[in-house]
Amino acid sequence: MLLLCLLICSLLTGPALAQDAINAADNAWVLISAALVLIMIPGVGLFYGGMVRKKNAISTIIFSFAIMGIISLQWILCGYSLAFGHDIGGLIGGLDYLGLSGVGMEAKEGLTIPSLTFMIFQAMFAIITVSLITGSYVERIKFSSFLVFSLAWATLVYDPVAHWVWGGGWLAQMGALDFAGGIVVHITAGVSALAVALVIGARRGFGTDPMEPHNIPTTVMGAALLWFGWFGFNAGS
Repeated sequence: MLLLCLLICSLLTGPALAQDAINAADNAWVLISAALVLIMIPGVGLFYGGMVRKKNAISTIIFSFAIMGIISLQWILCGYSLAFGHDIGGLIGGLDYLGLSGVGMEAKEGLTIPSLTFMIFQAMFAIITVSLITGSYVERIKFSSFLVFSLAWATLVYDPVAHWVWGGGWLAQMGALDFAGGIVVHITAGVSALAVALVIGARRGFGTDPMEPHNIPTTVMGAALLWFGWFGFNAGS
């Protein structure tokens, strides 16, 4: 609903935005892209949910929806500021935007979209990245532990790395370019997923009990949502 309201406002206030160096078409496109990335999040849940045993399907799907809620709050409270706040030693962003303070409809520096639109689009990246890791620990983690891990990982891993690459940190200062999350999303999620899988270990009964995917069509449906949403993930970047 928030994305839809912002999209409508961007179209209705096009001339006014243009005066402030904001392009209404760019604003609308980035918001549409954010909505497409949002579609990918339940897609991840369905993709993993179809691959686990039937008894764990619901909990696996819920992981993605829970991440959508808790990471959205974390991003608003401090995540966006840590990733895109004033650079501190090339390592982390400051607390300039704590609680989205100062993030509004003014043009984002160097872009033709409002800071609020940029924040929303980047929030979708933060959420989908945390969701990708869930496949490494499904069927092997308590829900409470999952919540703590997700919040800690977003704050201690994703936000700093996003700042290094996209927020003016040390990698950006060295000339590193990451147009659609190759470093910030895929490397961080992949390496972290491997580490989590190695630490937690295999499922109980692995190698002795049958553990076939319980619903391949659900997995295919999730893959289709991911496929469709990736047009916004890459093109919006």
